[in-house]
Amino acid sequence: MIAPKLRAPAGACDCHMHVYEDRFVPVPTSPFKPPHAPLSDYREVQVALGLSRAVIVQPNGYGFDNTCTLEALAELGDAARAIVTVPPDVSDAELERLTHAGTRGVRFHLLPGGMLHWESLEPMATRIARFGWHVQLQLDGRELPRHETALAKLPVPLVIDHNGKFMEPVATDHPGFLSLLRLLDGGNTWVKLSAPYETSRSGPPHYDDVGRLAKALVRANPQRCVWATNWPHPGRNPPPETAAMLDLLLEWADDDATRRRILVDNPAQLYGF
Repeated sequence: MIAPKLRAPAGACDCHMHVYEDRFVPVPTSPFKPPHAPLSDYREVQVALGLSRAVIVQPNGYGFDNTCTLEALAELGDAARAIVTVPPDVSDAELERLTHAGTRGVRFHLLPGGMLHWESLEPMATRIARFGWHVQLQLDGRELPRHETALAKLPVPLVIDHNGKFMEPVATDHPGFLSLLRLLDGGNTWVKLSAPYETSRSGPPHYDDVGRLAKALVRANPQRCVWATNWPHPGRNPPPETAAMLDLLLEWADDDATRRRILVDNPAQLYGF
């Protein structure tokens, strides 16, 4: 593995990664065949990048079966947290069990392959509020203006994936991006600086079109930004170099203090490390 140029500070957190094991069968709605990406492989990534904390996100390919994610969470212990996918009728007892295991949020993936839908978002947010969870949301950022008012009123924190996941990269004065900035200004929303390759049209190594959005997010609200690898970069063939994803912070954030905030302080606050 290529070593990154950026030296991660102590306590640095990868706020979005997945674990896949061949012994788990994907759901029929899985958008692709899950790779074999066990926790042992990810631990090599952690060492190479100097990361000490991780947030394990339930893959869409496993639907509501969080077993693979929770096994990895148990192995990593207090150095990790989980984001799970649960059905709308999940019991309070199950939410309690998941909380004690280290879960801190529920995943709403509102693009093809996701398990939960808009109509269950507000009811689910109300359910999870007393457990100290947040909503992790992935959508086409161009839809944010339609939903901004409802999202701003959620009774739990909101974490938006992948620089807003604008499926067609937009200008910084686009209504969807301005909506994202307003949500961040509201003090209850966070955004992940991650996976630019999923939406970029300009491509590597700098992903300039998405990079402009990431830089604008950091300038506007560095206290509301976290960073992630999105390892193992599911659905990408060939996958990008994970070290290169960390090094993008050298371009997106101007100084070590800001990078430390994004890598250490903000995740510690958001996920309770």
